[in-house]
Amino acid sequence: MFYILRLIIVGLFFGWLARFFYPGTVPMGWIATILLGLGGSFAGGLVGKVFSARRGRPVEPAGCLGSVLGAMLLIFLGRLFNLM
Repeated sequence: MFYILRLIIVGLFFGWLARFFYPGTVPMGWIATILLGLGGSFAGGLVGKVFSARRGRPVEPAGCLGSVLGAMLLIFLGRLFNLM
């Protein structure tokens, strides 16, 4: 139960940060922001694991930055393909 709540909070936080730093307005609701943050965390985590030699640390600043950049990439791709 707490795992799901933690996923929702993390997704909302990173989705909000990505929407905040992305230039221009990004119109979406709370649920879409949560999904954006979770997708960005997944995309940023995959890229981070490919290029990282260290593993096993629960929270890294580079992982947080990768989550926000991954979510911003998803916003860009959504606008590129007219999904948003």
